[in-house]
Amino acid sequence: MCGIAGFQELRAGVGSLPIEEIGRRMCDAIASRGPDGSGLWSDPTAGLCFGHRRLAIVDLTPTGAQPMHSRSGRFVITYNGEIYNAPALRDELTARGVRFIGTSDTEVMLAGFEFWGVAAALSRFAGMFALALWDRHERRLVLARDRMGEKPLYYGWVGQRFAFASDLAALRQLPGWSGAIATAAVDQLLRANYIPAPLSIYAGIRKLPPASFLTMDERSLAGRGLGSPEAYWSLAEVALRGEADPFGGSDVEAVDSLHRLLREVIAEQRVADVPVGALLSGGIDSSTVVALMQEVAAPVRTFTMASDDPAYDESAAAAAVSRHLGTAHTELPVTDREALALIPSLPDIYTEPFADSSQIPTTLVCRRARQSVTVCLTGDGGDEVFCGYNRHVRLDQLWSLASRVPEPVRRALGRGIAAVPPAAYASLLRMAGPGVLGDRLQKLGLAMASDSMESAYRLLATQWPAPTPALGVRRDATWIMDDPARWPQLRSALGRLLWAENMTSLPDDMLVKVDRAAMSCGLETRAPLLDHRVVEFAWRLPWHMRVRDDRGKWILRALLGRYLPASMIDRRKQGFSIPMDRWLSGPLREWAEALLTPEALSDGGLLDVAPIRAAWREHLEGRRRWQGRLWGVLMLQAWRASVSSAPRS
Repeated sequence: MCGIAGFQELRAGVGSLPIEEIGRRMCDAIASRGPDGSGLWSDPTAGLCFGHRRLAIVDLTPTGAQPMHSRSGRFVITYNGEIYNAPALRDELTARGVRFIGTSDTEVMLAGFEFWGVAAALSRFAGMFALALWDRHERRLVLARDRMGEKPLYYGWVGQRFAFASDLAALRQLPGWSGAIATAAVDQLLRANYIPAPLSIYAGIRKLPPASFLTMDERSLAGRGLGSPEAYWSLAEVALRGEADPFGGSDVEAVDSLHRLLREVIAEQRVADVPVGALLSGGIDSSTVVALMQEVAAPVRTFTMASDDPAYDESAAAAAVSRHLGTAHTELPVTDREALALIPSLPDIYTEPFADSSQIPTTLVCRRARQSVTVCLTGDGGDEVFCGYNRHVRLDQLWSLASRVPEPVRRALGRGIAAVPPAAYASLLRMAGPGVLGDRLQKLGLAMASDSMESAYRLLATQWPAPTPALGVRRDATWIMDDPARWPQLRSALGRLLWAENMTSLPDDMLVKVDRAAMSCGLETRAPLLDHRVVEFAWRLPWHMRVRDDRGKWILRALLGRYLPASMIDRRKQGFSIPMDRWLSGPLREWAEALLTPEALSDGGLLDVAPIRAAWREHLEGRRRWQGRLWGVLMLQAWRASVSSAPRS
């Protein structure tokens, strides 16, 4: 993984600064993404500059440095990521007469673009990537991003320059930067605790959607347009094809097929010229990845975070898995004090407001692992690909039952359940405080009162209800969750929910969280369960091979059962989280209060003070558990304070 940045001027020489100096400043701002080197290339006649920060993983020699030119000189690339099937593509191209100088995947990509063309080459790459490609013959710029959205890419106009970068910190270095906040992005942030593509926190700056590429030629540049991204792969089409042509074999044959495929993918992803390890939580996903890694090439170095809060500590389960598999295991103790100390740095790490609080332990474990290895494989994506979240299964079951009840009765019953305060449920059940159960029952009632399963799921997936406490918001259905008409017409309601989550929270929450956390310390993470070949296989599975006995990820459980005893597989799902509810009422209270004063909230006219202050009071008084809603507001406020105080270059 690396960091990329660059721009093309509307007219060559529009500014007083040399384009190389602007490019250098952009790259310096994302140095943590690539601590092993930097490179610049420019074409003054085109007003074009490409920058690159290198994290050297494969081909550590200068032949792997970027920006890189194709052998013919037609193409120039700056690229972030890894193409795991590059050796196979290299062999195919070599057989057709292509000659290579080094061993980097970047050189293979350039040869592929020359031999097959841009769209066809992208469809052949198996990996994670974000890239900018300049075609010197056609004089056009191409931006592209991997299928599942593992690697980020921002783009837009800043003054007289069309610019792109892995990170907003690079774009903020451009002359003429204004930094106007997009109110639609604030609305989405408060609802989902992340900002979904194509929005970014800044007006006029977009995120390139996964599985797409954008072409900017002289006409689009002259018109100061942003073009329309083109898809080279479609998850909707994958899901529809899988439903039309499901896997027809037995349970054993399905597990065998997944076993072979994952072993092949993991063997590819282990390839590196630097130390490689794995993050191990002891859960099904990471344990499956580690078990297959150990089978491919033992011993595997594994890393687990140990918390001083027993309720959030998975280290014992991970240690048991490690002992059984025989990995070289390292337990990384992290205290509440260390976690709390990280919080002021989050706006600089994420560079736009991001409010998944598991960003804190994720960042800490990445920093500790980076002290020993440069690459870590993870179990990310297993829940989204193989239907592992309880909310998917439970909502499907609930809606199947609720749909048998006449709609007026169901909606009235739901409104009645939602009308009971969580504290009343706590009193009835003799619990201390409102507790999780009261909040969940209230959301359950609201879901039952919804007009469709999609609407119910959207409600369960949001924090602040619509309209949110963001002012001046325009509703443009940017979020796929808001527009079920864009969802594929799958026969399975559960399949529609899973598709929507794969298109929203997976790339814009989970993968953002992991990318920024890892890149803040120069660690490359790889997610075998998100390889597109695994995703395509999973969508062909009949639902009973993903969900069985009221539990998701059946096929992964069955595969892992070939390596671990059932007692290690069937433990309660814990997740990677922190006691944010307790922290906000305790050690973070003073910090949060400073960000949530009426004066701070009203600054700039962006937020409505009253509902936020009410939520803060209810949380402090123990009447509600509003840590999810409050964390989104706090991350927005902390980010605004960080940006306003940042020095300007």
